[in-house]
Amino acid sequence: MESVKLPAKFALKNGVEVLVRDMVRADEPAVFEFFRLLPLEDRHFLRNDVTDPIRVHNFMIDDTHDRVRAVVAELDGRIVASAEIDRNHFGSMTHIGQLRVIIARELQHQGLGTILSRLLIADGVNAGIEKVLAETSTENKAAMLALEKMRFRKEATLKLHVKDLAGRKHDLAVYSYDVSHIWDKMEALVADYSPMREY
Repeated sequence: MESVKLPAKFALKNGVEVLVRDMVRADEPAVFEFFRLLPLEDRHFLRNDVTDPIRVHNFMIDDTHDRVRAVVAELDGRIVASAEIDRNHFGSMTHIGQLRVIIARELQHQGLGTILSRLLIADGVNAGIEKVLAETSTENKAAMLALEKMRFRKEATLKLHVKDLAGRKHDLAVYSYDVSHIWDKMEALVADYSPMREY
């Protein structure tokens, strides 16, 4: 699967054009500002307190996972989305990628999540990932619909599995996208053109 060469510009449904590029360490202040401006309801289920600059710093330098790729989207020089796909360095799930996408409220429902997800999934496949996981609250119907449109399959609903910032419990939907068939096709293609094959 061919990766997209970044930076690259993408037109959204509303006609707005955003620049997508790799996230770099120097983005820390801008990433913190992006997270800080997220509405409370968009921060409920994030892994860290993104209003804490120390937490954001740790996120930027995190080496506990093999971050396959982390990208940002820019509009008028400010970050309006952050997305990453990562996996464990070691163990039984090194073939599993975890997809995370966060988008500024003003650009939600404009196709940016799909653009970022597809870009990162392609990178995951090229890195040897065979299955991509994504999670969302069951109350986020738009996110669930977007995942299903991208052919993610709902694996499970974990009842009262996550708490919001006020301590209320919510159900978590776990989705997966099996990309192992892509590897099967690539292996078959290589076999078809193998110089060792007898004709």
